[in-house]
Amino acid sequence: EVQLVESGGDLVQPGGSLTLNCTPSGITVHELAIGCFRQAPGNNREAVSCIATCQGAPYYADSVRGRFNISRDIAENTVYLQMDRLKFEGTAVYYCAALKHPLCTANAAMYEFWGQGTQVTVSS
Repeated sequence: EVQLVESGGDLVQPGGSLTLNCTPSGITVHELAIGCFRQAPGNNREAVSCIATCQGAPYYADSVRGRFNISRDIAENTVYLQMDRLKFEGTAVYYCAALKHPLCTANAAMYEFWGQGTQVTVSS
């Protein structure tokens, strides 16, 4: 069974940066489409970014495009979400999710496996 381990959440000031890590066990990252989602209190879970197994540009939500970057390190078997210029509204629990499919999607219902979530708090 595929399990996802997340890390990297922390308290950060507005304008700061964080990198979230998502490492699957039981499978290699190049076999998975990986999505990153977040959920703030009282809000629905929303897609932030995703990366496919095949060539092609990753997906970014409009709210993070230009500030976030998703990448895959096959040697480390890890997907990274680099988050720069964080804003107050970036405060949420961030989840990574995996799908055994070449293409990624912003539709959370399509993902088969989920990490436990990691808290990101943007506060001064």
